[in-house]
Amino acid sequence: MKELNLGKDKINKLILAFSIPCVISMLINSVYNIVDQIFIGKGVGTLGNAATNVIFPLIIIFNATAGLIGNGAAANLSLRLGEGKKKEASKSIGQAITLTLLISVLLAILSYIFLPQLVYLFGCTKNVYKYAVDYGRIIILGAPFMITYSSLSSIIRADGSPKYSMIMLVIGAILNIILDPIFIFIFNLGVKGGAIATVIGQIVSFIIAITYIKKIKSVKLEKEDFKINKDVKKILALGLSSFITQSIVLILFVFMNNVMTRYGKLSKFGSDIPLSVYGVISKINSLFISTVLGTSIGVQPIVGFNYGAGNELRVKETLRKVLTINFIVGIFFNVLFVLFPKQIAGIFISKTDPNYKLFLEFAVLMCHSFLLVCSLNALEMTTSITIQSLGKVKKSTLVTFIRQIILLIPISLLLASVFKKGIYGILYAGLISDILCFIITIFIFRSEYCKLGKEKEQISAKEPTSDYQDIKNIESSQRPFTKVITISREYGSGGRYVAKLLAERLNIPCYDAELIRLTAEESGFAKDFVAKNDQTRNNYYLTDNQIFETETKVIKKLAKNPCIIVGRCADYILKNQKNAVKIFLYSDEKSKEKRVTKYYKIPAEKVQKQITKINKERAKHYKFYTNRNWQSIDNYDIMLNVDKYGVEQTAKNIEELLREESNQ
Repeated sequence: MKELNLGKDKINKLILAFSIPCVISMLINSVYNIVDQIFIGKGVGTLGNAATNVIFPLIIIFNATAGLIGNGAAANLSLRLGEGKKKEASKSIGQAITLTLLISVLLAILSYIFLPQLVYLFGCTKNVYKYAVDYGRIIILGAPFMITYSSLSSIIRADGSPKYSMIMLVIGAILNIILDPIFIFIFNLGVKGGAIATVIGQIVSFIIAITYIKKIKSVKLEKEDFKINKDVKKILALGLSSFITQSIVLILFVFMNNVMTRYGKLSKFGSDIPLSVYGVISKINSLFISTVLGTSIGVQPIVGFNYGAGNELRVKETLRKVLTINFIVGIFFNVLFVLFPKQIAGIFISKTDPNYKLFLEFAVLMCHSFLLVCSLNALEMTTSITIQSLGKVKKSTLVTFIRQIILLIPISLLLASVFKKGIYGILYAGLISDILCFIITIFIFRSEYCKLGKEKEQISAKEPTSDYQDIKNIESSQRPFTKVITISREYGSGGRYVAKLLAERLNIPCYDAELIRLTAEESGFAKDFVAKNDQTRNNYYLTDNQIFETETKVIKKLAKNPCIIVGRCADYILKNQKNAVKIFLYSDEKSKEKRVTKYYKIPAEKVQKQITKINKERAKHYKFYTNRNWQSIDNYDIMLNVDKYGVEQTAKNIEELLREESNQ
């Protein structure tokens, strides 16, 4: 970040710098599974491949858990370091490590106990059962190592050591590749050998990851940092998005495993071959998915930063280029699936296998139906990730759900009931879902793309804005006022007008909307963007945090001189400043409704909803950055009901109280 300028460097250079490490990391995880399938397929056959496919949902669960904790801790680490809260940052890492170890061990124990039931839930057949249990029991023993190093890899990257994280993953993958043929063919251990090789690779990666804990650069860990407390909720909240994404993948994979076995037995292929082939082809397809997702995730900082800074033309350029790259990747894999399905599937099975011909036949059928237009998925994956960078989290989630849940599962069940041999219906459901999802996503992507560069965000209509920097000096016989006043207020309470009047009476500046301009100038973001996202949480994880960090710097600079600062968590930011007076102003509901209707021109039927919405946003924003309740009396020196005396008299009463205190 220090060497690259997100707002000025060439987009091509930035895409390469940010996306390549991300793509490599994601591909390594795919390679792990593919290598196992290749050697197990050659050494054991169709049933062995089917067994690894049955156990794969467990691996998804382990990855989802690692993402929940690791990604959440990494995000929280960056956030706390940005705020200068190193102690909280160190606790974030310590708690994440402890939580990862505890949950991973618990997951391993539960998975081991209930494995016989789980394999059938995941689509296992009687023929595959023994292989699946043998493979699964060993893989489960490696779960704590896998979850821990995966979780720590996110923290290591956030600590500024992405190369270390990548090397850690690469060493484990290479070791797995070397050991697989040794255990499967030389020691003749079959699926158990593949699992042992995988676990050994995971243990080595785990050791490398654990070794890094003492080398962490951003904070210094102490024993007390490893104790879990209520702050762990923040870690889990920040990692929830990753967990949900993996959960969707899990649901789809379990569904497909079950329909492959259920409807496969009605065809000449039987239950085991479709289950095995689906696992094999899915692993190859994961190379395509990993590349597209890695590229898209890599450009998130580029898109988010430039969108926040108002450089919408650079955002459009980035979107065009990343979409072009991903479609080229998609077309490449699509050509492979269409032209070389036998060659691809042949890598995973021996020619001496009795199911060899049927295995290849089903692989061709799957590639020419289920994956016939898989390149179209590049648009769905790119759109889902990139529009999240624009803060459109709901739309992003919807796009993810469209193909995986909303289209594929219902269409599969519908076509399976229509076709006499339901397995064909399942395969063509993939083709239809891809086409429909592509058409729907075109409209979503085009809608967001066309907004860029044409529409400027209007300054939020939450409250009328006005700059109070140049306040008229009022002669006063009183001694100069020396305090800094922070005023938090409910929406519609009249608090901002009290602040303006009080500033005039005390002859000091009042900073309210002026903070938007100052924050925009300090951060480089567009003023309209800062205004829209000020005092709210809109899930612009990168830019939200930068806005708050910049506002904090601005507020601390302003607080070096007597002034009034309205909102923006100023009471918390200045909590240790001795001359700061913290005030909270509120009002009864009817008075707020009248005031909002009169001054903000909100229709009477909508006013209560608007008041509730904005006060919730303020409370959420305050809680996120302070871990305190916005309306708690413990946060303030003075809490007043503006309706008791009215706006003018409230300002006068506060002035008299503060001047009396100053004169003592």
